[in-house]
Amino acid sequence: MAMLSTSLAGPKSSYCAAPQFSGLRRSCPKLESTNSHSLSQSFLRHFNSQLRVPSSRKPSGHVVAMAGTGTFFVGGNWKCNGTKESITKLVSDLNDAKLEADVDVVVAPPFVYIDQVKSSLTDRIEISGQNSWVSKGGAFTGEISVEQLKDIGCKWVILGHSERRHIIGEKDEFIGKKAAYALSEGLGVIACIGELLEEREAGKTFDVCFQQLKAYADAVPSWDKIVIAYEPVWAIGTGKVATPQQAQEVHVALRDWLKKNVSEAVASKTRIIYGGSVNGGNCAELAKQEDIDGFLVGGASLKGPEFATIVNSVTSKKVAA
Repeated sequence: MAMLSTSLAGPKSSYCAAPQFSGLRRSCPKLESTNSHSLSQSFLRHFNSQLRVPSSRKPSGHVVAMAGTGTFFVGGNWKCNGTKESITKLVSDLNDAKLEADVDVVVAPPFVYIDQVKSSLTDRIEISGQNSWVSKGGAFTGEISVEQLKDIGCKWVILGHSERRHIIGEKDEFIGKKAAYALSEGLGVIACIGELLEEREAGKTFDVCFQQLKAYADAVPSWDKIVIAYEPVWAIGTGKVATPQQAQEVHVALRDWLKKNVSEAVASKTRIIYGGSVNGGNCAELAKQEDIDGFLVGGASLKGPEFATIVNSVTSKKVAA
């Protein structure tokens, strides 16, 4: 990789020299991107050796090479997009797509179209809500309850997305409580975390992500139905994508945090997926990273064939034993 850096995929930017870099916490002045490549490689090897959680998986034939033990997971977050007509076309494309068998696939339509999608989409793909209320439904205008999501056929809900955090103003503790309630009622939770650009540039990526992760850990009754989605906010819908190495280094650190603060078993089995301008062109290289267990996809999930390409990027993880 270039360096353990604040650089983005695209224009070059400056970053910390590897010997003085601790996690993604800045401890040195910015330097130009012409620092020693061999030095950064040496540091990365040391960094990964300190954070690696061994996989219990023993290769046999062709296997999916993942640090965790869970099935590759790809979610499509349709956000506030679509009409009855466009969603009919999207569902048709998804129904026609040939998807690899060893992938859990989920889509999250806008609430008003969930019933339409549920009634017409192949059972191969599960349905998620994009948000849910923190407790049982009632006099909460504009909210959607977990019970309503279950009633209409949803198996998952996305919580903690950056657009809910930074536009709506949801706080870590509130998001943790929402996750706990959804899990207690039987929904799976796609638990989003991620740093702002200024937080990455200030060397606070790990601090921010660990704080957000801790809010889930403090609240949830179990990790059995949680998928962590790391989405650097600066990469969501911007066309800027974390390099595979940038994403991997954060995923390694998140898995290590789970190992140290929850349990080694949870660290091994919890899937940590990446989101942030994932598309058909970059998914294969991202999927090759050992700690990237799948994707949460935004804009590209609105295009059936491209979303299928992302789902099928699991083949990039398959290696010969």
